[in-house]
Amino acid sequence: MAEKKNHKPEINEQAEDAPEIQDILDDTASDTETADVTVDEVEGMQKKIEELTAAVENEKKEYLFLRAEFDNYRKRMLRDREELVKNAGEKTLRGLLPIVDDFERGLQATKGADDPASVREGMELIYTKLLKYLADNGVTPIESTGKPFDPDFHEAIATIPAPTEDLKGKVVDTTTRGYMLNDKVLRHAKVAVGE
Repeated sequence: MAEKKNHKPEINEQAEDAPEIQDILDDTASDTETADVTVDEVEGMQKKIEELTAAVENEKKEYLFLRAEFDNYRKRMLRDREELVKNAGEKTLRGLLPIVDDFERGLQATKGADDPASVREGMELIYTKLLKYLADNGVTPIESTGKPFDPDFHEAIATIPAPTEDLKGKVVDTTTRGYMLNDKVLRHAKVAVGE
């Protein structure tokens, strides 16, 4: 029986808790009465979300537009660079054409010539014209013979006994002349160095 008594108080305790459950239900009911204001707030939030979504979509479109524009710019710059590289030598080659014309005229004039001095004179005129054209474009010859050997300007292709003591370590003979383009070596001089 003692167990039954213990069981009854639990039922009584649940009965006493019943008003608390009613209070919770009343609170929930009062929350639903304020739900009209919350619905307005929710609608406002949904509008704000729609505005932000539209703003994000607009930013995406602008980003894609800028990306496409940059891609077009990059492609255009690559085409321009290729065109520049392709035609970079045009001015130089155009300047050489009059010299080629002079060679053609000289060859035509020397077909029946018996005087080698006049042929040599014509070749010297053309050679002088070619050197002047190169100098006008920043190309100058590297003076080598008799100068100290410098690997920045010379390429030693042979070493030979120096004819005199003062030519040891100096360029004794230049087999192929070197050239500078402004301050840069265009072609190293091929030289024989005295030892």
